Amino acid sequence: MNLTDIIERLALGAFVGCFIGLLVAVFISYQAGPQNITFKGTDIINLFFGCIVAGWGFSLTGLIYDREDLSLPVQVIFQMGIGMIVLFLVAIYLKWMPLDFGIGPIITWISIALVFGVVFWLGFYIYYYLLARDMNNKLKN
Repeated sequence: MNLTDIIERLALGAFVGCFIGLLVAVFISYQAGPQNITFKGTDIINLFFGCIVAGWGFSLTGLIYDREDLSLPVQVIFQMGIGMIVLFLVAIYLKWMPLDFGIGPIITWISIALVFGVVFWLGFYIYYYLLARDMNNKLKN
């Protein structure tokens, strides 16, 4: 693993993290009614940097897939576990997770985070699977 690979992972993690954060903000705005939502400048800045840090939590832990001595389920549990822990710490610090409203909203928040995590993990898995398949086919021909 060289410096260029790490920089690429950091950039991709920041991009995907910001994309997901903005997507969630748009969904929340539509659900609540866009006319009923106002964001302060600090909210936007916190969203931006919080999403970058959360994205890094998922992208840097993706380095585990370079370890061929670990099974895929162990690699997935490691990456998703660390990524989710980073996301939850950021969410608690920035007050994204509604801790004051009881357990129901917290479970909903965690469920939504898990769904986004699984969907994006599956997307990357399918992308890299197809990429490897195409490379193998080219090598055979």
